Amino acid sequence: MTNYSAHVDTFTRDNLPRPELWPDLILDAPFDYPDRLNCAAELLDSMVEKGFGDKPLFYTRRETWTYGQMLEKANRIARVLVEDMGLVPGNRVLVRAANDPMFVACWFAIAKAGGVVVATMPLLRAKEISVMIERAEISHALCDERLAEEMKGAVELAPACNRVCYFNGSGEAGVEAELERMMALKPPTFENVDTAADDTVLIAFTSGTTGKPKGTMHFHRDVMAISDAFPSSILKATETDVFIGSPPIAFTFGLGGLVTFPMRIGASSVLLEKPAPDNLIRAIEEFGATVCFTAPTAYRAMLGMSDDHSLASLRKCVSAGETLPLPTFEEWKKKTGIEIIDGIGATEMLHIFISAAGEDIRPGATGKPIPGYQAMVVDDEGKPLPPGEVGRLAVKGPTGCRYLADDRQMVYVHDGWNLTGDAYKMDEDGYFWFQARADDMIVSSGYNISGPEVEEALMAHEKVAECAVIGVPDDGRGNIVKAFVVLKDMRDASDETVKELQDFVKATIAPFKYPRAVEFVETLPKTETNKIQRFKLRQMELDKAG
Repeated sequence: MTNYSAHVDTFTRDNLPRPELWPDLILDAPFDYPDRLNCAAELLDSMVEKGFGDKPLFYTRRETWTYGQMLEKANRIARVLVEDMGLVPGNRVLVRAANDPMFVACWFAIAKAGGVVVATMPLLRAKEISVMIERAEISHALCDERLAEEMKGAVELAPACNRVCYFNGSGEAGVEAELERMMALKPPTFENVDTAADDTVLIAFTSGTTGKPKGTMHFHRDVMAISDAFPSSILKATETDVFIGSPPIAFTFGLGGLVTFPMRIGASSVLLEKPAPDNLIRAIEEFGATVCFTAPTAYRAMLGMSDDHSLASLRKCVSAGETLPLPTFEEWKKKTGIEIIDGIGATEMLHIFISAAGEDIRPGATGKPIPGYQAMVVDDEGKPLPPGEVGRLAVKGPTGCRYLADDRQMVYVHDGWNLTGDAYKMDEDGYFWFQARADDMIVSSGYNISGPEVEEALMAHEKVAECAVIGVPDDGRGNIVKAFVVLKDMRDASDETVKELQDFVKATIAPFKYPRAVEFVETLPKTETNKIQRFKLRQMELDKAG
């Protein structure tokens, strides 16, 4: 960090890891950005200046927004934030909405005003939101009115977030959707804050294996780096493309694939508030989408619907979020003629860093490091392993892990390398082959689910004495969450209790995290020091399947 910061509120600077704990960064061209950089100005203002003002940017089933309209709305929101809500550069702003143009307008408005975006998924509950508010010391929030109930609950738990403004509503949730009203009183211009390239613009939260969320801090230049890395070297889309996909914009996978990647080249994107596979495949046909970003589970689901819907408009398909099974790759190619571009990314790295496309695809392999990144497989001491041996994946490039005031920085970064928590092997040709997750994270339908967080929710139920949660293989979702539960009174073991526990978890944490399988057991396997041996439960499930 050599540039003077534009942040008046120095919270993010004060809570970055010590410089010696940072990963090594590779900032050669094209990632050698100028010292003063605002990613909103680059991705939005500059595109309008280049003549894309009247070009459709976002399509929804209700409306179409051009680049020029997005710029005007983002400018008006930025003025509301600064002039009416008292935002100063460096303040963190929570954003809550489904994939919607107003979500994006809020994102860019915050960046323009020098703020720090903390985007959250619509499914998160008040307790989960309040933890993020407290960890990032958030005082401002912009929220879709339809999500007002959990937002109000979060503010009750974390009252420091006392400047909340709602949008996209009709007043039905009991609060006025006032952002549009305030925007109407503002001129459509705004002078962007002159941020440093290494001012934080985004804190993306990811759950760790303990369930304690980790905030990953990314700079303005990081947002530009992901927009200039994978898209130009692997995806190679053009301004005539129409992007579409299922990941929430609150996920960095969705932020890149549905927002910054198309905006960087002047392309368009379809935003779906409910991107389930049946809705996604209909929208691909309806909008003539050409580039799709989704998880393997969605591709598998859409294969079963493809006889009723045309996929002819597609020319590029990208998969991430979980391992792409070879049968899915082969069946999709047989059905559409398209080879799915696989990739691995991480919230800590912001987006995809290993991938392959076209003739470089080796079915079953994730790919090679994309230009600008380096990767290797290392042993537990961080020493490189030869081809063919399984070890820990280590990576470095123009982006990297910087946790918000978190000792786990020293676990993720070792000797300048980011250790992703994945077990891989590399072949003689430099292709990387996924083997397993190296931690207890459960990846289900592209969502990362912390087993201990689900356990904590279950343990709050009055009937539960003990429990352990693992991921078990599932043809449809890759993995599902399974809970092994010891009841206080085993006479309560029944299908009714299973549903009761599942509904309880859905009401406590995000519904997608609930255990889809529940097994009642008399005891859990433990060590002599009383630690639950989850690996024995995993082995038991494998033995059943075998």
